Amino acid sequence: MAPATTTFPSLFDTLHPAQRNVLQRLASAFVEAGEELALVGGIVRDMLLARPLLNELDFATSATPDVTRRLGEAAGATSVFDIGERFGTIGLVFKLDSAPEPVVTEITTYRSEHYPDASRHPAVRLGGSLTDDLSRRDFTINAIAANVLSGELVDPFDGQADLFQNRIRAVGDPAVRFREDPLRLLRAARFVAQLGFSVAPETKVAMARQAHSLSRISKERILAELTKLLTGDYPSHGLDLLLDTGLLVAAMPELTRFADEALGEQPLPRREKALWEHTMRVVDQVPQRPALRWAALLHDAAKPQTRSVDAQGDVHFFGHERAGAELAGRLLGRLKADKATRANVARIVEMHLRPATYEPDWTDSAVRRLMLEAGDVLEDLLDLAAADVTSAREHKQREAAARIAGLRAHIARLEAEHALAELKSPIDGEELMAMFQRPPGRWIAVIKDRLRNLVIDGELEPDDHETAERIARAMVEHGEA
Repeated sequence: MAPATTTFPSLFDTLHPAQRNVLQRLASAFVEAGEELALVGGIVRDMLLARPLLNELDFATSATPDVTRRLGEAAGATSVFDIGERFGTIGLVFKLDSAPEPVVTEITTYRSEHYPDASRHPAVRLGGSLTDDLSRRDFTINAIAANVLSGELVDPFDGQADLFQNRIRAVGDPAVRFREDPLRLLRAARFVAQLGFSVAPETKVAMARQAHSLSRISKERILAELTKLLTGDYPSHGLDLLLDTGLLVAAMPELTRFADEALGEQPLPRREKALWEHTMRVVDQVPQRPALRWAALLHDAAKPQTRSVDAQGDVHFFGHERAGAELAGRLLGRLKADKATRANVARIVEMHLRPATYEPDWTDSAVRRLMLEAGDVLEDLLDLAAADVTSAREHKQREAAARIAGLRAHIARLEAEHALAELKSPIDGEELMAMFQRPPGRWIAVIKDRLRNLVIDGELEPDDHETAERIARAMVEHGEA
C-alpha cells in the first residue's frame, strides 16, 4: 500500500527554534548521503494537536545504525550513544549556544518486528520502508511521520482522521498489537487520560479480552504508565477505561473490591453516595503531582472493606484511612515504587481526614502538630482535603472550602511567626551528656522529646538554653530520665 501523504509546509514551524536547528542539520546531512529521514511518533501527533512539545526528537531513517552514527556526528552532535543498536536506535545530543537545554534525539533504522507468543522480546528486522516501520507502531495517532526533506506527512493508517475525531485506534488488528506488547493496553488508557480521547470499539474490545496478559509486563513499566495516566489532564477518563476493560484489577488487584462496587457487582446500602464517581471527581480536581494523584485515587479505596451500617441505616467507614494507607503501601510496594513515594502516598491517605476536622478554635499547638506529622506532604494533604468535598449541596462545599482556607491561613501565620525548623530541643545530645557526665542512652531522647514538646506548645523558646537546662536537671533529679 502506498503511503498517504499530505503537505504541511508550516508544520515544522511549531518546533522550538533549537529543535528546528537540529532538524535542519540532520536533514542536510542525511539528504547529502542519499538517506531518508522522517520525524515520527508522539512529537508529530503533538505538533498536529498544537500541544506543548518536549525537547526531544524521534526520527526513522533508511540509514543503518553505523551510517546514522556517522551522519549524526557530521551534523554536529556533541555526543552519540547506542540506545539499542540491535533495535537500530542511535541517540544524539546537540548542545547549542542558543538553547539553555540540549536537544535529545533518537534515530531508528526502519524496522519491522514480531513478538513470538512464547517470548517477551521482539524479533527485529532492520530495513524495509517507512510504511513498514509505521505499521509496527501501537496506535494510528502515533503512526504518522513527517518527511524532513519534503515537509510531507506520511499517514498510511489514517491517524489524522483519528486525531480529528479524538479517537484512539490500534494500527491494524488490535489483538495482534496488544499481543506484541501488553503494555500497550495501559498506553491506550494513558493516551485517553492525556488527550481526553475515546477508544475505538474494536480496540476497546481487544483490551478487555487481553487484560490478563498484563501479567507479562514488569511491575516497573506498569507503575510508570499508571503514573503518566494519573498525571494526565483527564485522569478519570483513563481510569474509567481501565475499570470497564478489567485492566484496573489486572494492574492493581488490591482494588478488586473497589472495582466490584464501581461495576455494580456489590450492592450498596441506602444513603451512600457512589464511591467510584466521588473518587474520580477528586482525582480530576487535585493538582497534577504524582504522589497527590495516587493518594487521590487511593484515599477511599479501603472503604468497601471497612463499611458498617448502624441501626438507623447510616453508613460508616471506621478506620478506612488507616486501612487505605496500608493498601497504598502494599499496592505501590508490589509495583516497585521507590520508598519515598510509598511513604508519602501512604501518609497522605492516612491523614486525609485530619484537615477536614479543623475549626477556628484549634490551638497553635494542634496546628503545629498537624504540620509536623504531615512533613513534606503537607501541601498535598491540604490540596486533597480541599478536593475531597464533592457534595452537590453548595453550602457544604462552601463550608469545606472555608475550613481548609482557614487552616491554610493558620499555617501561614505560624510559619511567619516561627520557622518550623527551629522547633527542636534547645539542648542537643552532646550537651546533655557533658552536662550530666553520662553515656549515650534512651535518657537523652526522653529529655529532648520533653523539651521539644514544650517548644511545640509554645511554653519554651527554642533558644532558651537556661530554662531548658533547668528542666533537664529536674527530670534527672526526679528519675524521669
